[in-house]
Amino acid sequence: MVENYLRLTGFYHVSRIGLIRGFYPLLAALVEKWRPETHLFVLPVGEDTVTLEDVTHIFSLPIDGEPVSEWTDSSSDFVQSQSIAIFCHQPALSSSSKSYIRLGWVRTIRDAEPLDTEESIKRYVRCQIFCLLGSTLFTDKSTAYAHTKYLPFLRDFERIHTYSWGSACLAHLYRALCHASRYDTKEMDGPLNLLFVWAWERLPCIALVPRQSLPPAEIPVAMR
Repeated sequence: MVENYLRLTGFYHVSRIGLIRGFYPLLAALVEKWRPETHLFVLPVGEDTVTLEDVTHIFSLPIDGEPVSEWTDSSSDFVQSQSIAIFCHQPALSSSSKSYIRLGWVRTIRDAEPLDTEESIKRYVRCQIFCLLGSTLFTDKSTAYAHTKYLPFLRDFERIHTYSWGSACLAHLYRALCHASRYDTKEMDGPLNLLFVWAWERLPCIALVPRQSLPPAEIPVAMR
């Protein structure tokens, strides 16, 4: 039942992709080749970049629909009301910023859901999507918190799939690469899973597993 609801929201495939950690030499090499002026990688074989088609192919996220852009209120009352409406609990916020919710707390709420009613299943799926937003698609450098600005998008369960999450994810990757390419930046956040899988697809000579040994092609590619 949970899988059916994740399919309905468009996050089913992303939820099955684990976090990819490490590979810092590859990340450093890609950042060095990034050109913020054109949003392109300048590689020995020519110019290339991650596109909306790649996001669909790798993550199977929707790239059509409403923009993931909305006015948000960072006040305590707003955050608490949104959290209660979505999670049915008072939020556990970051000690340094009241605009960030601790993902560990959200996972605890998610895992405690009995999944015996439709509303319980929807709360579980909302928690799962919020964790994916904070840990996979729109990560910060800590990967421990997610911004409260995403809460309003999860209120109406029937509209979650209507947003262009893929476009927002790609924009976040471009922004992260541009920021990481500055001389005074030492770390990079953003959807690194998307970047790594894209590099392994475009440059198979550096892929972890030989392409001929992979299962038949499927959508999304990251599941291979």
